[in-house]
Amino acid sequence: MSDYAFETLIALLFHAVLAPATAVHALLYKRDPRAAFGWIAVCILFPLAGPLIYLFFGLNRARGRAQQLGLANFRIGYERGSAIEQTAPLPDSIRNPYRELARIGQALSRHPLVSGNQVDTLINGEQAYPAMLDAIASARHQIQLTTYILDNDETGTAFREALARAARRGVDVRVLIDGIGDFYSWPRSSAMLRRAGLRVARFLPPRLLPPTLAINMRNHHKILVVDDRIGFTGGMNLGDRHLLDKTGNRRPTADLHFVLEGPVVAQLRAEFERIWRFTTGHEDRSLLAHPAPDGELICRTITDGPDEDLDRLTMLLTAALAEARHSVRIMTPYFLPPRELIGAIQAAAVRGVDVVLVLPEKNNLPYIHWATRNMLWEILHRGVRVCYQPPPFNHAKLFIVDGYYTLIGSTNWDPRSLRLNFELQVEVYGADFAAPLIRYIDEAAGRGRSVTLEEVDGRPFPERLRDSLCWLFSPYL
Repeated sequence: MSDYAFETLIALLFHAVLAPATAVHALLYKRDPRAAFGWIAVCILFPLAGPLIYLFFGLNRARGRAQQLGLANFRIGYERGSAIEQTAPLPDSIRNPYRELARIGQALSRHPLVSGNQVDTLINGEQAYPAMLDAIASARHQIQLTTYILDNDETGTAFREALARAARRGVDVRVLIDGIGDFYSWPRSSAMLRRAGLRVARFLPPRLLPPTLAINMRNHHKILVVDDRIGFTGGMNLGDRHLLDKTGNRRPTADLHFVLEGPVVAQLRAEFERIWRFTTGHEDRSLLAHPAPDGELICRTITDGPDEDLDRLTMLLTAALAEARHSVRIMTPYFLPPRELIGAIQAAAVRGVDVVLVLPEKNNLPYIHWATRNMLWEILHRGVRVCYQPPPFNHAKLFIVDGYYTLIGSTNWDPRSLRLNFELQVEVYGADFAAPLIRYIDEAAGRGRSVTLEEVDGRPFPERLRDSLCWLFSPYL
């Protein structure tokens, strides 16, 4: 037997062992049947490469890691069997039509609704970055920052230097950057932060030894907390791309961020500590302060991720759509929701709710845009208004029900956010807060154009084929 034939035989034997094992693992542990079927096909049809791809990219190591670090002890309400009875009482000021939605949120979150918050909207980096840098400059005790991307550009340098100055003043500064997001810049921001003397951790960074290539389970949280008194969250990464007025910006990206004050800031801090412990195995021993009331809004933090938080946000969005009576506004850069959310959107529109979905006409990820085009007919033919807003690309994520209930945060309406990433949202109850955000969405829609069912159905065959192929792989995009 030749050397080539012998090597081929060994490879086939390995495949004969690995393919059934990995396929059975996918069958038993993948919760989405489309994902399970896709992974089984990959494991079986691609000799050796298929099982290895599954081992590197398909395994959910987050759940096991969470169990090791004690993060899987929390159970949400319906798992405990007493969703409402064991939760904190709801604030009296929540309007009656939304109290049931508030109870559902109680069952899905580890945090209670808290009154007395102030939340202000920051549009693009021009408003967000100066406010964040001012907060860092005013820090006296502690700073916690987590982001998916900290670009190594002028904006990233400004944040790095501000954090270093705070550390030299004696402020306890901790920075958590996603292990994949860290590679968006070179030199890596984490390395430069360490050179500046800061405590830095990377969330599930890829490694060769031991092999760790968790491409999917990314930490998409955006949190900045200063002295437990002021917090920032939203969808904005830290980089020049969000400065729309900057000369020479080759990839201008509109976005929204939010500054929060009041008791909800403690919840942001608690979520930073939870992911910090997840990442480092160490727990910060400093006491969490309880910020005093500083406004009139009712808020709560809700997380979602491939650990024990799986599918929380999908359930919450489904419940909120079911409770909608008058209007729903959705703004998202990526729209590939699961079947249950498509059904909830359709049902809301059929009930007569004014449902408006605003998407970017030019997406930074064209294959997501193409996949979305393949499924828009499902909501268009039920009366949902879909609008494409013109460039620049808008990365903002907003969900507003009846001009009163708002979700802000990091989550997109796609499989990566809803099933594969660690995400963070903040519920905000209040008409005064929602009103300007509705105007923001409606103005963006007004600058763009409506998408019609005739347009979607009339796509040329090559476009339909391209869009369908991208949609076919949407669980993995």
